[in-house]
Amino acid sequence: MPVPGSPVKRSTLRQQIADALCDEVLSGRLPAGRQFTVKEMAEQYGVSATPVREALIDLCSQGLLDVEEHRGFRVHEFTLDDFRAMVEARSLIVEGIFRRSASERVSGFPAPALASVRRRAEEAERAARLGDLDILIGYDLRFWRELTGLVGNPYISDFLQRVRVQSWVFTVPYLRRVADLAGLLWADHGRLTDAVARAAADEAEGIIAEYNTHSLALVERLAGAGAPTDAQPAEADGPADG
Repeated sequence: MPVPGSPVKRSTLRQQIADALCDEVLSGRLPAGRQFTVKEMAEQYGVSATPVREALIDLCSQGLLDVEEHRGFRVHEFTLDDFRAMVEARSLIVEGIFRRSASERVSGFPAPALASVRRRAEEAERAARLGDLDILIGYDLRFWRELTGLVGNPYISDFLQRVRVQSWVFTVPYLRRVADLAGLLWADHGRLTDAVARAAADEAEGIIAEYNTHSLALVERLAGAGAPTDAQPAEADGPADG
């Protein structure tokens, strides 16, 4: 944390802007296809162009923005096929984690780390059951970040975080068209955490498979047939989210 009164380091400001812009994209306030310039964003955040340009390039590397020659930047437009590929990619990676030796990779986690994951799980579940999408997105991303972080491989964590953010970016516009999300969103974070804590690799893998199946079924229907106006589809497809 910077010392009060000291100048903000460029790298810190760059990250702050990147995080703020990522939140804008996740929330849909910067929707898919939206074009903007460095100058526009610099004026919006009241900073110079350099850290904004650096932040935008960072988001391009994460697949959230596209550079448009001589025109600035555009929020990337993901397709349903992209989403299917995201689900497949995250499934293969997460399932691979649990297929490895349970005694080596899915047990013996420090108690404080597991306690933190449980707190994230409870917060995410609460938001999901209430249908509070804005709250859920943040807690869900933190939950998966901490859960996958337990394996101690930052490359796996970073990859899955990137894919999960992209998944949310694609699904949020469809979910926002649903009048009441209560009961529609996946809320088994705690059950998954319990399975991981008990080193029940097969059970954890099964929960993740159920989650991905439900998520894909709901999103495919919303993307293909238009979003429903009530929570009735939950009976057919089960809970889902990004």
